[in-house]
Amino acid sequence: MKKIIVLLFFAFILKGYAQKSKNIFSRDPIINLENFQKKRMYYGFYLGFNSYDFKIDYKTVGPDILIKKTTGFNVGIVADLKLQEYIDLRFEPGLYYTRRDLHYPTSYFSESTIPTSSDKLREINSTYIHFPLLVKFSSLRTGNIRPYLVGGVSATLNLSSNSKLIDDNLEQRFRVKAWTTNYELGFGIDLFSEYFIFSPSIRGVFGMNDELIRDKDPNSPWTSNIESLKTRAVFINFTFH
Repeated sequence: MKKIIVLLFFAFILKGYAQKSKNIFSRDPIINLENFQKKRMYYGFYLGFNSYDFKIDYKTVGPDILIKKTTGFNVGIVADLKLQEYIDLRFEPGLYYTRRDLHYPTSYFSESTIPTSSDKLREINSTYIHFPLLVKFSSLRTGNIRPYLVGGVSATLNLSSNSKLIDDNLEQRFRVKAWTTNYELGFGIDLFSEYFIFSPSIRGVFGMNDELIRDKDPNSPWTSNIESLKTRAVFINFTFH
């Protein structure tokens, strides 16, 4: 139901946007918001979707842990500082909701143990506060269209990390570190309408540090064979200025 409501919301926004922006893709468009690019600083907000994953490196070769991804939701604000005609510095703090399920192979457990379905499954519901600092490289504006590339670094606070808990996977508690750092790369397009700029974009996020907190038992079936666990994610955002 949440996804349907969000999709209907975007459909409503895009329908209104299309009605007011018929001249964007015309051969001889009227130039919208011609002086907008001259602003030193401007603000906006974004809504979007995410798909979070984990990149897992293992200590020994064997069956991989299966990761089932879901589609999450993003919301945040944008502050854009113009450094040069085609280069901007952007700060895009936001709130990100997501879920990943880790399915462990039976071979990860000792032969004397018969793992239950709950033993082999770890559901990881995450709420992130994401702090990206990005550099936006815009191309020459053509009519009411301006493609751009974006890249930078970010820090992420995981509000659902369980990092302060003493309980571990024996008590069904999968723990990761609260703070992580990432680098990000992506591209998008600015579409200038009569009253605002609509900017759809897609961005890859690549965690740089190991996030896993190991169990107290050094032979834990859930953490002992993991050398490192790092975030991988794809963001699709719809920004309005």
